Amino acid sequence: MAVSYRSSHMVRILESIEPHDTAWVQVGATIGQLYYKIAEKSPIHGFPAGVCTTIGLGGHFSGGGYGLMMRKYGLSADNIVNAQIVNAKGEILERESMGEDLFWAIRGGSAASFAVVLSWKIKLVQVPPTVTVFAVSKTLEQGAISLAHKWQYIAQSLPKDLTLLVRIARPNSSTQAMFQSLYLGRSDQLLQIVQDRFPELGLKREDCIEMSWVRSTMYFYQLPFNGSLSILLERNPTPRDSFKVKSDFVKEPMPESVLREIWTRLSQVGNPVILMAPYGGRMAEIAESAIPFPHRDGNIYQIGYEVHWKNEGENCTKLIEWMRRLYEYMTPYVSKSPREAYLNYRDLDLGRNRIDGSATYEEAKVWGVKYFKNNFDRLVEVKSDVDPDNFFTNEQSVPPFK
Repeated sequence: MAVSYRSSHMVRILESIEPHDTAWVQVGATIGQLYYKIAEKSPIHGFPAGVCTTIGLGGHFSGGGYGLMMRKYGLSADNIVNAQIVNAKGEILERESMGEDLFWAIRGGSAASFAVVLSWKIKLVQVPPTVTVFAVSKTLEQGAISLAHKWQYIAQSLPKDLTLLVRIARPNSSTQAMFQSLYLGRSDQLLQIVQDRFPELGLKREDCIEMSWVRSTMYFYQLPFNGSLSILLERNPTPRDSFKVKSDFVKEPMPESVLREIWTRLSQVGNPVILMAPYGGRMAEIAESAIPFPHRDGNIYQIGYEVHWKNEGENCTKLIEWMRRLYEYMTPYVSKSPREAYLNYRDLDLGRNRIDGSATYEEAKVWGVKYFKNNFDRLVEVKSDVDPDNFFTNEQSVPPFK
C-alpha cells in the first residue's frame, strides 16, 4: 500500500516500497530526504544518487545523477521507470501517455527543455546491511602523485561493489590527495581487495569503518554519521558558498608529469578541489544511447574541477580564470571530438543560447554534443515534436529544429 507523505515543505517523499522495489518521489525532495525515507522503510534498499544530500532530485535525476554506487547500478536516471510531467500544452502525462521518446529525453537530457516534471518513479537497489568506507589522505612527501597515477590503471577495473575516488584539495593550505572508498560489503573483504590490487596505498584495517549504507551517505557528505539520521532532512547546504564547476572525461591514463602540474597549480589559489570518479563496472555495460547521458564505455574516470568562494567580496574572477587556465591545460589529456562534459556540472563557458529563445540547432550543437554526443540530434527531434514553439527554454536548453 502506498501512503502519501508530506514534509513541512509540502514534498511527498517515498512512504512505502511498492512491488518490484519501486517508489514514487516528488521532484522537490532532496537526495538526503530520499535516503532518509528509504532507510526508514528498509535496511537493505538504497538508491544510486549523489553525495551532496541537499541537492534537489528534480535536476539531479534529469541530468543523469552519478554517485558512489554508479559502478554497481549505474546513474540515478538509469533507475527511473516512470515519471509524471506537465507538457507544453498543460497536460499531465505519465510514461505511457507521454511516449517512449519523451520519457527517454527527460532521463539525463535536461528535463527542463521538455516539460515540468512533478514526480519520478524509481527502481530501488539492494544494499547489504553493512558497508565499509575509508578515507586515506596522502601528501606529496607520502607519494600522493605516484599513487594517483597508479589509481588511473586500476580503479575502473575493481569489483563493481567497490568505488575508489581521488579528491585532491588544499585543506589548511596544504595540498593532499584523499583516496575515498565505498564498498558494498564487510571490511575484511575490502581490505583483501585493496591489498591485492592497490598495495601501494597501504590501507590498514583501522582505516576501514563499517556502517549501514544510509550512514555512509552522511559520512561522504561530511555529516556526523554517528548521530541522528534526521540530519539528512536538512535542506540547506553547509557551507553555503558560491562555486564554479567544470568537468572532463578521461579515456587513457595521464602521465605522472600532468598530475604533478595539476598539484602545482592547486597551490596558486585558495580553495580548489579536483575530484576524480572512476567509471567501469555497470557504467561500461550500458549503451551510450540507452538514455541521453552518453559517457559510458571507454571512459576510465570523470574529473570535476571546483573553486569556491564565501562571499562576493572575494576575487571570484581570479578563481574562475584560474580554473579556465587549468581546463585549457588539460585539453591534450582528456576526451576529444567532442571534449565531453557532464550536464549536471552546467558550464556556460561551453556556449549558451540567446536569451530570447531563438537559438538554432547549429548554435546549440556547439555545447550540446559535449553533453550528449550523438544523442543530441535525437533530443532535438524530440523537442521539435513535443515543444516546437520552444516554450521551455533557458541558456542551455535543447532547441527545436527551425
